[in-house]
Amino acid sequence: MKVIYVLWLRQLKRYFRSRTRIIGSLGQPLLFLVALGFGFGPIYTKAGGGDYIQFLAPGIIAMSILFMATFSGIEVLWDRQFGFLKEILVAPVSRLHIMIGRTLGGATVAVFQGTIVFLLSLLFGFRPTNLALLPLALVYMGLIAIMFTALGTAIASFLEDMQGFQLIINFLIMPIFFLSGALFPLQSLPKAVAFVSSINPLTYGVDGLRGILINATHFGLITDFTILVVVATGIMAIGGYLFSKIQV
Repeated sequence: MKVIYVLWLRQLKRYFRSRTRIIGSLGQPLLFLVALGFGFGPIYTKAGGGDYIQFLAPGIIAMSILFMATFSGIEVLWDRQFGFLKEILVAPVSRLHIMIGRTLGGATVAVFQGTIVFLLSLLFGFRPTNLALLPLALVYMGLIAIMFTALGTAIASFLEDMQGFQLIINFLIMPIFFLSGALFPLQSLPKAVAFVSSINPLTYGVDGLRGILINATHFGLITDFTILVVVATGIMAIGGYLFSKIQV
């Protein structure tokens, strides 16, 4: 268990040592929140959807977690390139524990990032309907973060170059984000889009956050929670297996 704590702490130190990384990672979520929130807000209101900032903010919070979590996998490639990964893997500890420690560290950073975006969204007019449910929102944020941190680590485990990792991640996370219902309601979608959204794990994370923060859920909080737990566990298992086979 000590190695899990050490790797978790190392991930946090990496993040908080870089102010540029913290500030830079907030650029995209804020751009989406401001440009889309205020740009499409009047259209959304005229269509009878209400306040678009209220609808959009949970999706942008999930987006910030998605990007931060998946791109944390690139640190596996950095550690491999500079020899740190080899030092860890030759230690007499379980590779599963190493993978869990890295995943929990990356997930903690991603949740912290999502929390910052949540606080900033308050400045742009977002108002949660029930502040007492905010701890539950952190649970859903944690599940999203664990799921996609494990995915990033799993992908990095069978790649050797950073360019390939970035290409694959961008190829995956942009459709995952845009088809998650983060930017548009899930009701009355074309059947093909509705089907893809229904098998997208981020959809249930966005829906869960939206249900907690603004009391508007499409699938129901229990369904969202169950699917997030099952998918996160499955990806952790796959990631643990791929990481156990990694060659340095």
